[in-house]
Amino acid sequence: MSFARRSLLLAATAAAFMPHRLSAAGGQKVLRLQTRQIEVGGKPATRYGVVQPSGAWGLTLDEGQEFDVRLENHLAVPSGLHWHGMTPPWRQDGVPYISGPPIAPGQSAAYKFPARPTGTRWMHSHFGLQEQDLLAAPLIVREAEAIASGRQEVVVLFEDFSWTPPAALLANLRKPPAGNMAMTMGSMARGGAGMAGGAMDMAKPDLNDIDYDAYLANDRTLADPPVFAVERNAEVRLRLINGASSTNFTIDLGAAESTLVAVDGNPVVPLRASRFPLAIAQRADIVVRLPADGSALAVLALGEGRRLQAGFLLRPPGAAVARLPEKSETMGPVVGLAQEAMLRARQPLPVRAVDRSVPVDLAGTMAGYNWSMPVHGMAGVPVTVARGERVELVMRNTTMMAHPMHLHGHNFQVTEIDGRPLPGAVRDTVLVPPRATVKVVFDADNPGLWPYHCHNLFHMAAGMFATVVYRGFT
Repeated sequence: MSFARRSLLLAATAAAFMPHRLSAAGGQKVLRLQTRQIEVGGKPATRYGVVQPSGAWGLTLDEGQEFDVRLENHLAVPSGLHWHGMTPPWRQDGVPYISGPPIAPGQSAAYKFPARPTGTRWMHSHFGLQEQDLLAAPLIVREAEAIASGRQEVVVLFEDFSWTPPAALLANLRKPPAGNMAMTMGSMARGGAGMAGGAMDMAKPDLNDIDYDAYLANDRTLADPPVFAVERNAEVRLRLINGASSTNFTIDLGAAESTLVAVDGNPVVPLRASRFPLAIAQRADIVVRLPADGSALAVLALGEGRRLQAGFLLRPPGAAVARLPEKSETMGPVVGLAQEAMLRARQPLPVRAVDRSVPVDLAGTMAGYNWSMPVHGMAGVPVTVARGERVELVMRNTTMMAHPMHLHGHNFQVTEIDGRPLPGAVRDTVLVPPRATVKVVFDADNPGLWPYHCHNLFHMAAGMFATVVYRGFT
């Protein structure tokens, strides 16, 4: 087992989306999109990556710094990055054909805006299915409070890995069902998981569309997990990112003393627990105390409805490290909203009346793998808002799959779960479980044209994508 500690330096940045030939630029931070090779199951795999010229993965800034970045495309295909959780001007959001054109091979784009909000953010491609090819990295804006605490920080990005090319995964999902079997495409894709006697139990949630070959933590499986050197009996702040394309996780810290302090980069009233649900695209900041006996601590990410898992180790000096199994003895828990209902924002949105309430149905059928999110009951209609409004999104899931819903350029507050009002967490991504209704509110304070979609990559690619449009923006 390797004890190498993977360095995660992450940065945020975005300026006018002006493609130009690659050239040196003083003062800017540089991120490069390029291919890289990782090892999965003892075999090499070539995938995409985001690195600085130094080789550091992703970017880290401190509160008060500017996001001033040049993004270079060293790939052989068009690409780009979305700064997930940041609130830049809309033309710097990094979504091809909405906020700007994709970056052509051999060209670059510059981004420049205030690095806010602070917290655990991340970056990923929004071009085609490149995210499934691991084109993602952490993006951290360290809070002044976190810096002053002196705690060591560990950043981990979880992802799902398949040897099958992303386009083939989607094509398999969209194949018509065989014969007269009552089987969904999701069941076919995972070899019939969730079926009883060959027929799908339509009363149960459909947890996984794809039977992944591995789950990764910072590009590594549990056969050779990341091992972070930490001080004995220390407190460590974990910045955990679910960068998976189609997998929800539950973070398991065993018997360790663990406290959730932020979700999606936004502070919450501290919540003690040993397990923390982490839906696709969500982040969790957890302060954990190392065991008093000086032993190593394993942190696991349990795949929802599967025995497959990923994880990493925190190792004090001299601590022995035991081999961790890549599969658990039991299935990973279903990720729901029980803990979400307990969260309270430490910096909630100001109290004010809702100016506009917008119903959004999360709809679709597994037969043919078609998904949609009609607004006001009409497919293809945007959410239209006016600057200065308090907007409520009422998301009603009519399907038997959970949908992690993400709004670009804004952070929202969870205000109601299945009819129960609450002063919930401030987030940019919220899970809406099967047959559930979740309400969130946000302030329309960032004019532009903003994507609003399910962050399950294959649901989004198959139609679960809408926009929020400001009236009169230019």
